[in-house]
Amino acid sequence: MQLPSFGKLVLNALYYRTAAGAGSKLLSGGTIVAFDHDTGLFNIVRDGSLLVTDDRITTIFNTTSPNGIPENTEIVNCTNKIITPGFIDTHRHGWQTVFKTLGSNTTLGEYANRYSALVGLNLFTPSDIYISQLAGIHEALAAGVTTILDHAHHTWTRDHAAAGWQASVDSSARIFFAYTFQNTSTDFQVPQQMAHWRELAASAVPGLATLCISYDDFTGNPENITQAVVNLAKDDNVAVLTTHQVEGPWLLGNTPEDLNRVGILNSSVPVVISHTSFLTARGAQLLRNTNQHISITAESEMHYGHVHPSSHLILDQASLGIDTHFTFSTDILTQARIWLQRVRERFYSYTVVDLWEVPANNPMSVNQAFLLATRKGGLALGRNDIGIIAPSAKADLVVWDGRSPAMLGWTDPIAAVILHASVGDIEHVLVDGQFVKRDKKLVIEGYEDVQDRFLDSARRIQGVLKDTPLPQQTGTFLTGYPYGPVKQADVQRGDGTGYGPSYV
Repeated sequence: MQLPSFGKLVLNALYYRTAAGAGSKLLSGGTIVAFDHDTGLFNIVRDGSLLVTDDRITTIFNTTSPNGIPENTEIVNCTNKIITPGFIDTHRHGWQTVFKTLGSNTTLGEYANRYSALVGLNLFTPSDIYISQLAGIHEALAAGVTTILDHAHHTWTRDHAAAGWQASVDSSARIFFAYTFQNTSTDFQVPQQMAHWRELAASAVPGLATLCISYDDFTGNPENITQAVVNLAKDDNVAVLTTHQVEGPWLLGNTPEDLNRVGILNSSVPVVISHTSFLTARGAQLLRNTNQHISITAESEMHYGHVHPSSHLILDQASLGIDTHFTFSTDILTQARIWLQRVRERFYSYTVVDLWEVPANNPMSVNQAFLLATRKGGLALGRNDIGIIAPSAKADLVVWDGRSPAMLGWTDPIAAVILHASVGDIEHVLVDGQFVKRDKKLVIEGYEDVQDRFLDSARRIQGVLKDTPLPQQTGTFLTGYPYGPVKQADVQRGDGTGYGPSYV
């Protein structure tokens, strides 16, 4: 495939890493959070070693100095370190990275009219999309996120869509690039987008990036358009199809019932439904019967207010995502921690508040939170070989500094990561057996150039938004439901003294 100009930036870096990283590596002397397929739980190997050959985990040893290691194997000293699978993010919009810090106090209503795919075309050139997507993925890699399902709704033109795809290909992360079929542009609508998707699929080179589909109009589009999307997904056996579902007063649809009605839920195509705010009991039953999954984006759903009243009841079919990382954390570790404590609080409240009883047990374990952040993400994407450390699994790995101030004194490695670590404690990250972060620094040749190009785009786009008045949240939202005032917290005495402005 001819490489577009916006992709030449990292071509040499990709060649360099592939040539330099081939062969085998032994991660020696660490505590390994391995996965046991028989029990579905973890097998903790202390003072063990992990052999990686090319892109796969070959062997897990119960010793720091195993025999029979291939010649010229690189030895990586992991003494006093914790080795875990890389985190899996099953919902993100990478193209929005340049908006960082502009939406610190935004709502979902304001987001729709200021930062969403509905309004992005006039702000972004294809080069802006490329560098924003690329920098955002690099940010995720640094945070130990090795796999991303990117809901790419920047598909306003062929060039914008291709730019995001090329950035994903160039990123060194495992990206499921879900090209969005949508009618946000009058000149490039779903039929033209489907044709472009087929072109990209036909010319794609096997690698870490996989072309997928996202579609948010199962409820609103004409049946023939929706059925054409479903037929494409099924006929091409796409790796994943994803959609947003936010009900309540948002009325965005795309419920499990909607997807089941058009024949995509009960198919061989893995389906990930993000948010699933106001999921019904019938929808949950459909997800279980078809073994399809949701993506809980805990921080997003709290930040924007589309909430998650029933997600804690369907954790057996759940995974974790980030959503709009320009507004908050980019790492799945934070999402796992927030969601763990949110579920605990939810179940505790029933016992303490409704029953006036003293809790006799903790309602959710750190093990369950870790599963959501790793293994469950792999299953949501239809992959049994990512999100785990096991023989033949992909070598997507994170190595944690067990002697950092935050982790010093740990005994339970999963608790150490979920409840005590930060992304600053990540020493190494490998994707497909190659280092993308080493000794706490990204291994990205030319990364300073990426930063400079990103900052140029960010300053220009942020400048436009700073000069654009905030949309008024009065009257009714797009769906016809009225905006309603929300009581604001104030940490200072007086009336309305503490909320303050946004310092952009």
